[in-house]
Amino acid sequence: MTSGRPLQPFRLSLALAAFLLAALSFSAPAKADLRVCNESANQVSIALGYRAEKGWQSEGWWVAPADACAIVYQGDLNSRFFYLYIADDIGGGAWDGSVFMCTRDESFTIFGVEDCLARGYERTGFFEVDTQNRTDWTLQLKDPVNNDTAGPDTGDEMPLEGEDAVPPEGDGE
Repeated sequence: MTSGRPLQPFRLSLALAAFLLAALSFSAPAKADLRVCNESANQVSIALGYRAEKGWQSEGWWVAPADACAIVYQGDLNSRFFYLYIADDIGGGAWDGSVFMCTRDESFTIFGVEDCLARGYERTGFFEVDTQNRTDWTLQLKDPVNNDTAGPDTGDEMPLEGEDAVPPEGDGE
């Protein structure tokens, strides 16, 4: 038979191990984000639009050099749809769409999408990104694959999670 003394350090070690395991498993969860990974040849600037708690909001600019990613929304994605406008900083083209939001040349956070020009902003066409209700999403931005000399403004190659994404058709509602 064993005495109770040698068993106490074992129980203490077991309790400490259980505590550490619990602490590790309850540590901060992995962050989920909306990322734009720029696989095009040129640096791009990115503007984001989304439905916030108090209405529509647009923000910019994030810069993604060629072969780099930019996180444009940090944390779990609380909305299925986000909207992006991406400008080629070198080639001069843009990935755009028919959902109009307010922007400006300098860094911005703008609330509301109405009367952009009257409020001193630019009216810019964004394209829709359907995140399929996932908590994180990565958009892979690629150069056009056709022989279009206008640059990336056609958005011919813009797969989302392996699927081809086409800017939305419609009136921007």
